[in-house]
Amino acid sequence: MSTPVKAKALNCPNCGGTVQLRGLGQALSAVCIQCLSIIDTSSAELRIIQQFKVKERVAPLIPLGTRGKLHGADYEAIGFQTRQIMVEGTAYEWREYVLFNPYKGFRYLSEYDGHWNDIKPLTGLPERVSHQGKPAATWLGKTYRHFQNADAETTYVMGEFPWKVMVGERAITDDYVAPPDMLSSEKTGSEVNWSHGVYMAGEQVRAAFSLPNPLPPSRGVFANQPSPHAGKPGSAWRTAVLLWAALAMVMFGSSLLMGQKEVFKQMFTFTQGSRGEPSLVTGAFDLDGRETNVELSVRTDLDNRWAYFNFALINEKTGQAYDFGREVSYYRGRDSDGDWTEGSSGDTVLIPSVPAGRYYLRVEPEMDPSRPGQSMRYSLTLRRDVPWNLPFFVAFILIAIPAILITLRSAGFESRRWAESDYAPSSSGDDEDDDE
Repeated sequence: MSTPVKAKALNCPNCGGTVQLRGLGQALSAVCIQCLSIIDTSSAELRIIQQFKVKERVAPLIPLGTRGKLHGADYEAIGFQTRQIMVEGTAYEWREYVLFNPYKGFRYLSEYDGHWNDIKPLTGLPERVSHQGKPAATWLGKTYRHFQNADAETTYVMGEFPWKVMVGERAITDDYVAPPDMLSSEKTGSEVNWSHGVYMAGEQVRAAFSLPNPLPPSRGVFANQPSPHAGKPGSAWRTAVLLWAALAMVMFGSSLLMGQKEVFKQMFTFTQGSRGEPSLVTGAFDLDGRETNVELSVRTDLDNRWAYFNFALINEKTGQAYDFGREVSYYRGRDSDGDWTEGSSGDTVLIPSVPAGRYYLRVEPEMDPSRPGQSMRYSLTLRRDVPWNLPFFVAFILIAIPAILITLRSAGFESRRWAESDYAPSSSGDDEDDDE
């Protein structure tokens, strides 16, 4: 581990106060905290670049002179500044820390609403590209989506800086994100500087610099904050697909094992209002084997009419009856939108669990009483031990629910992220200017 280098000191040419220098001659400016003068330290002949005034002084969360370890190297906080952008008349301010290691050089930390970024200047130049019709940038084979363009202003400074810092200095900034990474460009005049940031949680920063007190908690979702749901929707849907495949195999296998035996089929004719008892009783038939379901299918020749059937499946020996009713209606016609149909001329009902035995059907049909004399032909088909797919369809839906919920949570997180960007749904969107 490198041996800490002691700070030098100089006297402020404005007020004579002591100014600590920790940048070992690599800093180009320093701030006298007593009189808020910015001093040019690039040469032995000290001169004041600027003297600024503030309503109140800002205390950095990482005090200047604090040492911490990042990426296996010791860094010391030597500079601090606050910057802000204006969006629709509202100021959004963040804080930046200048870190220095005599062997590694400078790197930076930024903090906004409890969200931190570990930032390193780039020596190469990212390429500005287009991604899905929007501005983007690529760096080391990774694509970063454009997030925000802004005019940033420096509002407060203290400590040392590797450039001649000034309060009121402005830069055109562009941020590109690929969480947890971020590319940022800053354009001042004709000069453009790029940097690469990686998201850090406040607890990571506190641990790195051994800060005694907890840092303020994060609020909202930051531009390059990694999603806690990253990768989970894909994993959830892959699991759902596997479960669906297994469910389909079980459904197919169970259908093969079903007997699907036809035990009764007969055609009947019914006339509304005819003399005699409207109900009829079929001949007896056997339901063999184990206790299982029974399916009754009704098929009619109804056309622009309706009929209602009262059914009873009755055990000939015990008298146990399964009563149920079914309405069948079929209408068709033509209007300004073309041909239309409604309903069906047939229907099917499933009785879930019927013990083996000898049974018969009692049938009571009825039609529109206002139209006596109308008739219909209908057939009844009874099958035993038929596939019942409703439980499988319910299971299909239940399997999808966790994946849907995870996907919605992930989408909600991303929606909150991009709500703070230039591409928020309510944004008027002058995207053409983003790359200027």
